[in-house]
Amino acid sequence: LFGSSVIFTMVASDVVPPEPKRRKADAEMEALWPAYEEKMKAEGLNEAAIAAFKYNYGVLLSGESTLIPESAIGSVESVPSLESMSIAPDPSLLKTTVMLKLNGGLGTGMGLDKAKSLLTVTEGNSFLDLIAKQVGSMNKQFKTKVKFMLMNSFATSADTLEALSSYEELGKGADLEFVQNKAPKVTASDLSPATWEKEPGHEWCPPGHGDLYPAMLGSGTLDKLLKKGFKYMFVSNSDNLGATMDLKILTYFANSGAPFMMEAAERTAADSKGGHLAKDKATGNLLLRESAQCPKEDEKAFQDTERYKFFNTNNLWVDLQALKAEFKKNDGLLPLPVMKNNKTVDPRDKASTPVLQLETAMGAAIQCFEGSTALVVPRSRFAPVKTTGDLFALRSDAYTLTADFRITLKEERKNVPPTIKLDDMYKFVDAMEKLIPNGPPSLIDCKKVVVEGDMTFAKGVILKGEVTFKNSGASKEVAAGTYEDKTVEL
Repeated sequence: LFGSSVIFTMVASDVVPPEPKRRKADAEMEALWPAYEEKMKAEGLNEAAIAAFKYNYGVLLSGESTLIPESAIGSVESVPSLESMSIAPDPSLLKTTVMLKLNGGLGTGMGLDKAKSLLTVTEGNSFLDLIAKQVGSMNKQFKTKVKFMLMNSFATSADTLEALSSYEELGKGADLEFVQNKAPKVTASDLSPATWEKEPGHEWCPPGHGDLYPAMLGSGTLDKLLKKGFKYMFVSNSDNLGATMDLKILTYFANSGAPFMMEAAERTAADSKGGHLAKDKATGNLLLRESAQCPKEDEKAFQDTERYKFFNTNNLWVDLQALKAEFKKNDGLLPLPVMKNNKTVDPRDKASTPVLQLETAMGAAIQCFEGSTALVVPRSRFAPVKTTGDLFALRSDAYTLTADFRITLKEERKNVPPTIKLDDMYKFVDAMEKLIPNGPPSLIDCKKVVVEGDMTFAKGVILKGEVTFKNSGASKEVAAGTYEDKTVEL
């Protein structure tokens, strides 16, 4: 999500460089900050957005990029598991709960120039259609009105609102969305605000999904929800089709009294390079350690899935009253760990000015709240669509659309999705759709499929076990029939 990053992990109280270094950082802030403040105010950014960026920029100027060594953390031995609990769901909690989807991504990695959530997933339904229909289904089932909202970006707002206009029960305008902030890019050489006269829009970047919190505060959304009596928020990515509103999880979170809860899942070998849940030895609190925060000598321990057993699904539960209290405690900001991304000011022009983009992640807030907790959930609640291979599988018969508009693996799959490896030539959606003009082959009994080279699948192709298709020349068709545990040279 964030590309190659260096991650700063200190919170406000930790940013205490040695005195000469601190004086230097203070002097740089005094000299450089007014230009950023002026630029952000001229762009119409609110106080919360400016405060969040000022904190991140201060972390950058401090020069402190702390790693999290093994000596500072312990493994999390046990986390309560949803599947081992008997929870009586309390539908009355829905009246004070908001369901929020992060919807700022354009899906450029899949060749899209519109909101990724507008992409057709199954049976003519886009991600947004399925989410809207899930909300409608809950409203009918529990005879209530589930509050639904989106955090859009400037790039996704108009298309998204138009697509959802037919779902009138969701609400409109500020009742349905707020827009994430943008942050100034920082010139790498002298840390001044980046400028690019050819295209001034390139001077700004998304601040990462940790912007959820200042965007809620600065847009007035947080105060508006609290005033209307909302207490709980369930937030997840719009491209994670497994992240549905689960009444048992909501009931568990409400009963726990925790201010913040992360849905975690058990790591497998495939997750060994991704971030893991850990315990801060100094405070006893939970934290996330990303690969960029791990010293080289600790990489083996980092990848040990027996030692560090859990990862973040990015499905989060937040007590809105506790969030408001944290903002008050920290003078209007939430001191999240900061990520420094090295880019060029024009992303398509590698010869343009080198810049730094400062970003935060929303899951890292687990270390900001005293008493944060985690809950182990089934892997089925983590089903993000990041590649055309994911989409290829979702459109196949390995999955089914339930009556309440959830996409789930068919029972025969025993909760194990098929592995899809498509040639790079199919990384964009339009190319993948040319690969399967008649829809995907049958994958119900397929463990893994690999596609190498130019081809199309005929109607009636059935794959079983592990199958590889190879073609080194002009495009050829994979003929109808059953292919089982073999490599096919076309």
